[in-house]
Amino acid sequence: MTDRTPGATPTAVSGTTPVGTGTGRPVPEPFGARLRRAMDTRGPLCVGIDPHGSLLTAWGLDDDVAGLERFTRTTVEALADRVAVLKPQSAFFERFGSRGVAVLEKAVAEARAAGALVLMDAKRGDIGSTMDAYARTYLAPDSPLFSDAVTVSPYLGFGSLRPALDAAAAAGSGVFVLALTSNPEGAEVQRATAADGRSLAQVMLDHLAAENAGATPLGSAGAVVGATLGDPGADLAINGPLLAPGIGAQGATPADLPRVFGAAVGDVVPSVSRGVLRHGPDVSALREAALRFADEVRTAVAGG
Repeated sequence: MTDRTPGATPTAVSGTTPVGTGTGRPVPEPFGARLRRAMDTRGPLCVGIDPHGSLLTAWGLDDDVAGLERFTRTTVEALADRVAVLKPQSAFFERFGSRGVAVLEKAVAEARAAGALVLMDAKRGDIGSTMDAYARTYLAPDSPLFSDAVTVSPYLGFGSLRPALDAAAAAGSGVFVLALTSNPEGAEVQRATAADGRSLAQVMLDHLAAENAGATPLGSAGAVVGATLGDPGADLAINGPLLAPGIGAQGATPADLPRVFGAAVGDVVPSVSRGVLRHGPDVSALREAALRFADEVRTAVAGG
């Protein structure tokens, strides 16, 4: 992070930067470039906004819309002007219906306005017009939930993600495709073998590498690869970001990253949720926890 003073406001990295196209129409700066800059200036860290009931209770809040709003507002206030990425988990807002989604909409707008990149953790996956509708929900600039990136599931076939990939490219946003997730159950699908002998996870990673071919400094099509995996048993060189859940409460530490990700460690976006959020509702404590994780990641990556 660029300024270690708790009250300081580091450089904003969100939004879009017009880039000339020769057609007279500006195009948004790609997500991969914005993410690279965010990680370089604010530190390589993604903090999840996961307002599940036990955390609300731990903060002394009721498990209702008022508690949800207070929790979310405090987290955004504490972190949006200093961490690279904030990752709201859509399900924890959707469980309250339209009022919860309204809280999410406001959080997305305020986090982006403060300079954080917003990664919507929605894990959407479908086909045809339904996938297109999901893409419009999170990746259309005129949507109330417009985000810098969204998580998607490819297990209806990678081609089913084309509406999201195309919408992301047009908006300067990104996608993170589930490849090797941190939950143990994921292995029965992700490590299954395709007809050509590759694991299904490797098939998805190879598709992503093709999507990112030629992109600099970093492609905008990322993969989700758990930091808890040990040996991922896959080629992670996709020229795109690798979202790494599992740091903190799930047992992985920043020191594990070089071992898991090898030469691709510089493109890793470690994701921490409870490890930071459990320090709330004190704003200074949330900031200090995020700073500590970001510094530990920097040290681990530099040593890797």
